[in-house]
Amino acid sequence: MDSATPDPARLRRSYEAGELSESALPADPLPLFAAWFADVHAAGLAEPNAMVLATASGDGVPSARLVLLKGYGPQGFRFFTNLLSDKARDLAANPRAALVFPWHPLYRQVRVSGPVTELSRDESAAYFRTRPYGSRLGAWASEHQSGVIPGRDVLERGYAEAAARWPDPAAGQPPGAPDGDGSDVVPLPDFWGGYRLVPASIEFWQGRRDRLHDRIRYRREVSPGGAEEPGEWTAERLSP
Repeated sequence: MDSATPDPARLRRSYEAGELSESALPADPLPLFAAWFADVHAAGLAEPNAMVLATASGDGVPSARLVLLKGYGPQGFRFFTNLLSDKARDLAANPRAALVFPWHPLYRQVRVSGPVTELSRDESAAYFRTRPYGSRLGAWASEHQSGVIPGRDVLERGYAEAAARWPDPAAGQPPGAPDGDGSDVVPLPDFWGGYRLVPASIEFWQGRRDRLHDRIRYRREVSPGGAEEPGEWTAERLSP
């Protein structure tokens, strides 16, 4: 190996930034997730809501990618995407998934797994209206997400066509005029929507010294369809 190339086997760091004890655990994992998420945001991490979404096809081929968390609560963790994408095809064939929040600077990680259900069109439209004007145009331009395209010009041409079809309401306004955001101009594409992962398991990982990490897993029974009122949570410590 070239001396200028770092050897991953020699990259080591001692984790001594915190602990996770049973005496401090809430009965429900969501308050703990909310506290950790607030810590990550306060620490100034870039994209604190970035999470790895892992899915599997109908014949069991796994796939993973980064997406952005756009909401969480008792009903689950929400994210949005193109409904023609690889991830959407996976979820149609195998409606279960796993999430990983890799909060490395705080030596923390959260893993979530459970059944996934598609959000209603009303829920997806309500979120879509909050996206920046350019992001809404981008959704239209990338209709065939995950599909092979001959070059970037295909995307740029699609974006230009969408911009011509739904002009920016803020463009051409006189100085001092309120900015439009295009929320009622660019419609929700038929091929775009959201999902909710209903957690059956949430694991909190806190890095500790000498690799004796704290791992606390909450688990409960959830029906494959993502029942609105799943069972009670059970917390247990896992060996690192």
